Amino acid sequence: STRLSFTEGNVTSVFSLTWQVRHESCGLPIIHHSKYVCDLPTNHRFPMGKFPRVLHFLFKDQVITENQVWVPEIASSDLLSCVINDEGIVTRCRYETGEVKNLLIILQPYEPLIPSPLFTGGTLLAAELALQRGLACSTAGGTHHAFPGFGSGFCLLNDLAVAAKYVSASLKRKVLIVDLDVHQGDGTAFIFKEEPRVFTFSVHCGKNFPLRKQQSDLDISVDDGLEDKDYLSTVEDHLPWLLDTFRPDLVLYDAGVDPHREDELGKLCLTDQGEPIIDLNLHSSISEFLVSTSWSSVPV
Repeated sequence: STRLSFTEGNVTSVFSLTWQVRHESCGLPIIHHSKYVCDLPTNHRFPMGKFPRVLHFLFKDQVITENQVWVPEIASSDLLSCVINDEGIVTRCRYETGEVKNLLIILQPYEPLIPSPLFTGGTLLAAELALQRGLACSTAGGTHHAFPGFGSGFCLLNDLAVAAKYVSASLKRKVLIVDLDVHQGDGTAFIFKEEPRVFTFSVHCGKNFPLRKQQSDLDISVDDGLEDKDYLSTVEDHLPWLLDTFRPDLVLYDAGVDPHREDELGKLCLTDQGEPIIDLNLHSSISEFLVSTSWSSVPV
């Protein structure tokens, strides 16, 4: 994979020539990799099986064709190091013969490593495609609880932060991160607290993880039990103003579905009807330069 250092004027693509050939394909780019999934205990509260199921239903309902699916590469150590200041994390987060190493994560002892470098590669590819085509979606990612020196909340590497850092530092573009996961994106907020080219916007349940919130550029804390209409109104009260004022070149949308009423960790009450309406309204408001990622604890 291409190695990149963030120096003035360095606009080298993070992607291989094999990916560039796919630019002639038609339709919305969907970024997916079969190894987004690793083996977790059957009773684990994080259902990783949802990632391939998303792709399965897109094919089953004839929403997309195989020609629209892009396969990412693993994010390089150079790219990961632009956000992570613990070299040990970068060194250990490598793949051997295509398989995930079994490592220890501070949150769940003896739990295998979630394939974060591959998530990050997918979000980077989605960012590049969105800048070229106007819109791209990744079936995984949005690991917004990861900090530069440690992981948290099932997140080891912050793929949103790596992609935003690449676009803002190397390509000199402005990035808006719209985080509608039910939990505040505390890691992302911390990483970009003094970065003028990146604006972090989070709508989250106030009485929920993380207990200690970080300060985003704009935090909207909502009460438990918020339903579709009020949630949508909350987003619409702020997003148009943000787009007009900040005028981003790229929007990274963390499309967590954990505000859904059936999510075990969510505490909000969005419905099957409300979640798609929110997504559609957001996509129509942001007509170009949008990357959408998905991360939640509710199964698909």
